[in-house]
Amino acid sequence: MEREGKKCGTITILIERDEEVHKINKQYLDHDWLTDVIAFDYNEGSVVNGDIVISAERVRENAKTYREEEEEEMRRVMIHGVLHLIGYEDDTPEKKREMRKKEDEYLKRWKKKEKKDGRV
Repeated sequence: MEREGKKCGTITILIERDEEVHKINKQYLDHDWLTDVIAFDYNEGSVVNGDIVISAERVRENAKTYREEEEEEMRRVMIHGVLHLIGYEDDTPEKKREMRKKEDEYLKRWKKKEKKDGRV
C-alpha cells in the first residue's frame, strides 16, 4: 500500500464458494455472472479499508486454466482485490493490462520477501 501512496486500514478477505460469490455479485453489483474476486471499498481518505470476497472454486479453475499453482493464483486474486481497493480498475483492455502489470510486480515482491524470510 505504501508503494501506492496509501495506508493500510482494515481489510477483510472472505473465501467463499461460487454460489455465494455469484449471489453477492448479483445482489450488490447487479452482475449476474461468476467472478473470482469482488472488492468493496470503505476507504477513508488515503487509508484503505474494505472487504475482498474470493471464490475458491474460481481460483482453483483459473489455476488449472493458466497452469499455475493454486497458492500462486490465490495470491494474484488477493493482490487484484487490494488493487481494486486502492483504486485500480479493469474495465477496459488498457486498464486490464495495467492491472496485470501491477499484479505481476507485487507477486514478484511477495516471492522475494518469502525467500528473504526463508519461507520458500
